[in-house]
Amino acid sequence: MAEALETLSRIGLVPVITIDSPRNAVPLAEALLDGGIGCAEVTFRTPSAGEAIHGISSTCGELLVGAGTVLTVEQAEQAEQAGARYVVAPGFDPAVVDWCQAHNVPVIPGVATPTEISMALARGLDLLKFFPAEAMGGVPTLRALSAPFASVRFVPTGGITAANLPQYLALPNVAACGGSWMVKESMISAGKFTEIARLSRQARAIVRQVRGEPEVNP
Repeated sequence: MAEALETLSRIGLVPVITIDSPRNAVPLAEALLDGGIGCAEVTFRTPSAGEAIHGISSTCGELLVGAGTVLTVEQAEQAEQAGARYVVAPGFDPAVVDWCQAHNVPVIPGVATPTEISMALARGLDLLKFFPAEAMGGVPTLRALSAPFASVRFVPTGGITAANLPQYLALPNVAACGGSWMVKESMISAGKFTEIARLSRQARAIVRQVRGEPEVNP
């Protein structure tokens, strides 16, 4: 379980994707890989999510694909059967967390308060989605949470852009950031995969700069 989550932390950026048509799944995955982002979170906001996850997992095995906006145990099971290698939830649902842990599926539940963080810690989870990040106070809130919850790392999501990404990544308790500006639904539907690759490349460059990683030749 830990391997998938550590991969997300190493990449530092998780594209949060909404796909209306499964036919766009593989070209999108290829665009992300071309842009240097080797992971994706396909949200269960459309009926196409499971099919899209299956297409990516069976065709682009080098891309770490997960399922996002998982609200029920049924969705978690569907995601796992489709090939999702991790599950992300917008909130802390004990039933979803318990199912994932019982089936060895890495899970990143959403939290927004100290109470929810404590609930996650009680189940042995220390990598959590902070959502909605900007609406819940953003960087100052995460900085404040670092004192009482020193062992917890967060994946802030919600309102993250290329402009504020560096501020979030600079926080020691931020493992990665979730965002959709490089994979907007309108761009996916229009087949603008070259643009998605370009924006992904720019976003990954921000991660490298903030973390002091060496430049990578295109």
